[in-house]
Amino acid sequence: MTASATLYEGDFWHDPYPAYSALRTDDPVHRIELHGTPAWVLTRYDDARAALADPRLSKDWRYTLPPEQRATAPGPPVKMMILMDPPEHTRLRKLVSRTFTLRRMEELRPQIRRLADELIDALPQSGEVDLLAEYAFPLPVFVICELLGVPAEDREDFAAWSNTMVDASDHQQAMEAMGKLNGYIVELVAAKRENPDDRLISGLIEVADDGDRLSEDELNAMAMMLLIAGHETTVNLIGNGLLALFTHPEQRKLLLDQPELITSAVDEFLRFDSPVHTTPARFTTEDVEYSGVTIPAGSQVLLSLAAANRDPSRFSDADELQVDRDASRHVAFGHGVHHCLGAQLARIEGQEAIGRFLARRPGTELAVPADELVHRHSNLVRGLTKLPVLIGPEV
Repeated sequence: MTASATLYEGDFWHDPYPAYSALRTDDPVHRIELHGTPAWVLTRYDDARAALADPRLSKDWRYTLPPEQRATAPGPPVKMMILMDPPEHTRLRKLVSRTFTLRRMEELRPQIRRLADELIDALPQSGEVDLLAEYAFPLPVFVICELLGVPAEDREDFAAWSNTMVDASDHQQAMEAMGKLNGYIVELVAAKRENPDDRLISGLIEVADDGDRLSEDELNAMAMMLLIAGHETTVNLIGNGLLALFTHPEQRKLLLDQPELITSAVDEFLRFDSPVHTTPARFTTEDVEYSGVTIPAGSQVLLSLAAANRDPSRFSDADELQVDRDASRHVAFGHGVHHCLGAQLARIEGQEAIGRFLARRPGTELAVPADELVHRHSNLVRGLTKLPVLIGPEV
């Protein structure tokens, strides 16, 4: 089974799960060429979960270099926490966690519910609607921009830059988008420093631990990471979750009959069609072994969260959607020190967005056959380009 016939080409984007199933069985530590560089993809749940917490897998790309070159090579161009190892990562996470608290996220729930209702109110009573553009996309973009303090007039630009960074197969396009977004963040942070408010960026400017504060570069990188991660995964959670319900009418009826299942349902959507397809690369600091395969030191390693979450050795009937199952051990948000900082916020947004839409527009159906839907060509995220539906009337 060749890499070109298996991953990241052709029908894979529409339905990657048959390829993942074959790899878990026959080639669970799969070698590919990624942008001209060898990489190893882990597809089994036990391997992925262990690797997410394995200190021998570094976020520092310099481990791919010979030792004599590593010491003088530059670090990441943007000092994002997700690109760092302990102790640098530990320090940054400790600082930002002081403002990104579970209590603060839960306090956003009423606002998220109001926003969901406002977006549903704005939908027509009948006809065709792109539910991704009109609902799944604006809700998390609005929430993260409100949380951080991004002005309303800037939100479309920010979202466009973020999408280009995640989707662009052209490295130059991605770098240009990163440059534009970074320039915007620098100006936004400077503005918040001059005129602080009660939003998260102002909180990050003020946060301190025994005199330790975020540097200017760290602050800019943190704001960029939160903006991108705070909407990309949640847009796809909402879109993928709604699609799963449209294509599984018996599960939609179960959730309509028992709306209290929305909490378990959202974790099941995260497991069943994970919004993060594959993790950003990690790099082996020494030889490591997974599923009997030795990955040499200095190698690039990708962890397929989507494949891991469909592993039948961890989840019974893994290819079936079951909104009442306990899927809480999924790895859609990662595991270990890099576990997603915004996991609780994403869950709340998914619960409110999907729960409110299902309750208020239960008659909505896909406007096209499911096999005609187009997914984004990104090996990082799993999501639709559009979600055309025939909107159901208000109930």
